[in-house]
Amino acid sequence: MARHVALTLIAAMLSFLAAPTWAALPVQGYVIKATYPHDTRAYTEGLLFLNGMLIESTGMEGQSNIRRVRLKDGAVLQSTPIAPSLFGEGVVNWGDELISLTWRDQVGFRWDLKTLTLKSSFSYPGEGWALTQNGRYLIMSDGTPFLRFLDPRTFKEIRRLRVTAEGRPVIYLNELEWVKGEILANIWQTNLIARIDPQTGAVKGWIDLTGLPETLRRRDADAVANGIAYDAKQDRLFVTGKYWPRLYEIGLKPKGSR
Repeated sequence: MARHVALTLIAAMLSFLAAPTWAALPVQGYVIKATYPHDTRAYTEGLLFLNGMLIESTGMEGQSNIRRVRLKDGAVLQSTPIAPSLFGEGVVNWGDELISLTWRDQVGFRWDLKTLTLKSSFSYPGEGWALTQNGRYLIMSDGTPFLRFLDPRTFKEIRRLRVTAEGRPVIYLNELEWVKGEILANIWQTNLIARIDPQTGAVKGWIDLTGLPETLRRRDADAVANGIAYDAKQDRLFVTGKYWPRLYEIGLKPKGSR
């Protein structure tokens, strides 16, 4: 989210993530089931799988857009730009709409799901990072250890959930996805995905994406893992990252194995 952050801040965060008190949590590895092309110009902020297609939101001022992407070849079938002064962030579907955020501008948008035409805008306090939904509420991350549960119609905050791992707050919760009753969250500037209990906020374990080619040879300082999508009908989990040339369908190894 905050881009080109001071090296001292990144070092402090990585030290935080490596804290020994987190060692008790299980870490899952993955297997690659399929690989698909991904637009290397896409600064991926939000990702979801809907009606056989990917919906993706991208960031950076002057480059942010909402797009519909064909999975098999990564072709962008539809795209609507966000105002060039704004930094686009997460996106989620609700009914016949898509709802998206911006980073520091405190403005969000409602888009027509079929046409990607802008319908309206709304405001919210603080930063906007990512969105998902559980069928009842929208769930939003903002860079803090808290997830906001929001009324989908009014964007009114219903409750906040403090995310912790072994009792310690987890910061930089990024792209979100609701998967089988859990909230999955990329942890910005790491290869980790947190598996979060939506009732308690406790991290139940980690998914470690280390080993994917883009995690080993980062083509850009900002090209971090970010983007989780789930196909509930076929039980398929997809991951990608900012500026990554590939999107992966992965299967998870048993808990505690890499």
